[in-house]
Amino acid sequence: MNVTNLFKIALRALANNKLRGFLTMLGIIIGVASVITMLAIGQGSKRSIQAQISEMGSNMIMVHPGADRRGGVRLDAADMETLKLQDYNDIVSECSYVSLATPTVNSSGQLIFGANNTPSTVYGVSPEYLDIRRYEVEDGDFFTEQDVLTSAKVCVVGKTVVDNLFTNGENPVGQVIRFGKIPLRVVGVLRSKGYNSMGMDQDDLILAPYTTVQKRMLAITHLQGITCAAVDERFTDQAMEEIAEVLRRNHKLQRGDDDDFTIRSTQELSEMLTSTTDLMTVLLAAVAGISLLVGGIGIMNIMYVSVTERTREIGLRMSIGAKGRDILAQFLIEAILISVTGGIIGVLVGVCASLIVNAAAHFPIYIQPWSVLLSFAVCTVAGVFFGWYPARKASQLDPIEALRYE
Repeated sequence: MNVTNLFKIALRALANNKLRGFLTMLGIIIGVASVITMLAIGQGSKRSIQAQISEMGSNMIMVHPGADRRGGVRLDAADMETLKLQDYNDIVSECSYVSLATPTVNSSGQLIFGANNTPSTVYGVSPEYLDIRRYEVEDGDFFTEQDVLTSAKVCVVGKTVVDNLFTNGENPVGQVIRFGKIPLRVVGVLRSKGYNSMGMDQDDLILAPYTTVQKRMLAITHLQGITCAAVDERFTDQAMEEIAEVLRRNHKLQRGDDDDFTIRSTQELSEMLTSTTDLMTVLLAAVAGISLLVGGIGIMNIMYVSVTERTREIGLRMSIGAKGRDILAQFLIEAILISVTGGIIGVLVGVCASLIVNAAAHFPIYIQPWSVLLSFAVCTVAGVFFGWYPARKASQLDPIEALRYE
């Protein structure tokens, strides 16, 4: 019996039991759709995190004071004063893998303009901070190195600060706002960056010369941090090693002494977050894959029922010359048709479900072609695997016993 006839027989058998065939496919449809949707959500989240970290600066390196133990008590890193301006200057002059660097200090408090006020944070930085963090000035200008040298009372504000303080539509540039009792003249407005992957508002900030924050707001001489940029993302590790060597030398740390500073990079953060999203994606896909397993078991169950119902038909075919392999192929083709058709419908449902999730819940999604192909391949293999045993059972029936079956 040729393959064309076997396909016709299989299609006719499925057409005679449309509802049962559809219900059998339903497990495969749900399984494939679930796998595609879950992988799309997982990959979308991963790409969203990577994009947001890239916006922060994928080659960014952050240096902070490390916690220390004194008198048996571990101090908070924020209380340490181990970073000095000399450390920053030496990093800039000696580290060949560092392209940009800025001191960082900050102070939180209440901002006031007219009758409006809002809590926010003033970050003391140098002009290089703009390139390191990939901020852009939308209106006005950024403060200059001369402003840093003179500890000028100037600042650049984010969009959230503008929305909270300048509620009557005033142009912020040129206006004077107060941070506590310190007046600051607004020289520029930053372009909006929105929320990052950790849910932090990147526009709720004020940037001012670090010397202004040090002397006029905090009355300190040490630095709370140093933010650097490696010459390229590929050389982030080398840049971190250079920075560590400079700081250990400056802080007179001996071999075996613990660092009194911590160095972190956005590359580390990216790897940590992407590994977490990868794990979640695998877990989601595994849960969705259970549906495929259930769908495959459904195919096996229905094929067993089909073999039992058509025992006399099998006996008749074998009595007129059909071989065992023909019967095996017939039932195997039926199982594959069920799984492949269910897989095609499942792919369409999965893609549509992913788009609906993106539109309704605003989850980032990314449908990778390999996830569609993988789901389709798995459901095809499931059809062959779960359809094989019932088909083999049918092919091994004794024709005489099959004809006698009631």
